[in-house]
Amino acid sequence: MKKILFFAMVALASLTASADLNLQFHYDMGSAIYSKNLSNRPQWTATVENFTPDKWGSTYFFIDANFANNTIPGVYGEISRELKFWKAPVAIHLEYNGGTGLNNAFLAGAAYNWASNDFSKTFSVQALYRYDVKAPSPHNWQLTAVWGIHFAKGLCTFSGYADLARNTALNSNLVFSSEPQFWFNFAPLDWVDDKCKISVGAEVELSNYLAEFGKFYAIPTLAAKWTF
Repeated sequence: MKKILFFAMVALASLTASADLNLQFHYDMGSAIYSKNLSNRPQWTATVENFTPDKWGSTYFFIDANFANNTIPGVYGEISRELKFWKAPVAIHLEYNGGTGLNNAFLAGAAYNWASNDFSKTFSVQALYRYDVKAPSPHNWQLTAVWGIHFAKGLCTFSGYADLARNTALNSNLVFSSEPQFWFNFAPLDWVDDKCKISVGAEVELSNYLAEFGKFYAIPTLAAKWTF
């Protein structure tokens, strides 16, 4: 069922008319670095990610699927919609998070978004009310920062997010997670076809709950990405 759900979402994403749809594959080193505590952690993760701006705001989503022993033991996804009918850089932010092994959550609040004139640098900070379904105390909050920096004439990208939240569904009420990514993009090279939008890079998962509740881990991955 998890396989069907993931690949159905991939098919749906491929129909989205956007230059910001990408497919990523990550080799996770957590089970090797933390072999004592995370020996069963899946080594492969596939991610579908999409950002679509429009005249009313923007839509963003991603879906993660972990692969282990020819199965998909875990799927997680987020989808958000930002609405802005005015010129100020503040938007209404609506979001849903859900997946296997984690409680579903609904979020709403405000987002401040900034971009350079050429969109090579972007930044967003969000202050959100968070409703955690089935949590002992479902009314919580979350602060999120998202960034993207393209440099070296588009050859390199530094991007990621950082979340700080109160979440009583977990053993630790105050939770933190961040996933900075670095990508080397081949398309800007003179000897590479512009349509060959492949990137290679790395990600570091920093969290006190994503790998194991209540313990902080820094887990690197090696990754490849294709941007459609």
